[in-house]
This record gives sequence, C-alpha cells and structure tokens, in this order.
Amino acid sequence: MSEVDKTILKDLLSPIGRKSSLSLANGLGIPLTTVQRRRKRLEKEFLESNYSLNLDKFGWRRVDFFISTKNGKTDDVAINLFGLNEVTFVGKSIGAHTIDLRAETIVKDNEQLLDLLEKIKGMSGVTDAIWSEIVKVMGKKRSIPSNIIDQL
Repeated sequence: MSEVDKTILKDLLSPIGRKSSLSLANGLGIPLTTVQRRRKRLEKEFLESNYSLNLDKFGWRRVDFFISTKNGKTDDVAINLFGLNEVTFVGKSIGAHTIDLRAETIVKDNEQLLDLLEKIKGMSGVTDAIWSEIVKVMGKKRSIPSNIIDQL
C-alpha cells in the first residue's frame, strides 16, 4: 500500500467527515483521476461502509446488552437474540469471564428496555444479562489510529 493510499485511507476514516476527491487531489498535489481510481479500489477492497441513523433525533436509544451463557449454549442464545426485532448486532466476546455475547439493540423507552432485558434473561442458556448505554459522547477519533494505517 502506497503512502498516497494511506493518506486517502486516513481521510476516509476520519470522524469529522470525508473530503471530496477533488480536495484530496489538491492537498496531495496529484491528478483528480488518480485519487478517484485509488479511492474506488480502497473502498472496494479494504473498507466497510454503512450509514448510521442519529436515533436521538427521533427519540430512540441504542443499548448494548452483555450476556452470560451456560452449558455451551452461546451459539443458540446468539441465534435467538438475532431473531428479536430490536437486535441489530450480536457478537461473541472474550475478555471478562462472565460475558459471552454482546448484543446491540434499539429501544424506544425504559419500558421497552425492561421488557427486552426480561426476555433475554428468560432465554434458555442465559445466566445473566446487563445493559449499558452511551448517554454522552465525550470524544471521537478516527476508527483506526494513524500509526496503524502507517504500518499497513
């Protein structure tokens, strides 16, 4: 990966918002078509992109559940979780010995949160579930630190 590719990646991964290909080309001192070609290749081969809705604007909340399982039921619980409408992501986790799964969810209010918590705790194979919610973002950096991009 060239230094130009790394510079384009750093810009595309910026939390501030992406620059246009034209402004990148001007900043790098290279032709616009070169930036466009490289950007297209980087986006196709190395980047995952998606849009995220600002739920606060609509009165909804994003809540993460951290779930403990037992008796080798982690995969079964994950499948059951992903079947719930409120659940947008389920992943196996390692680290804390009591947390086997993390589920990202979207809820409207505390009543729906409590109902979902009770539903999760009632699933076969679940020993415990706790939840966490970001109430204020204190800062946000590029998703991949520059020094790691430099090592690619």
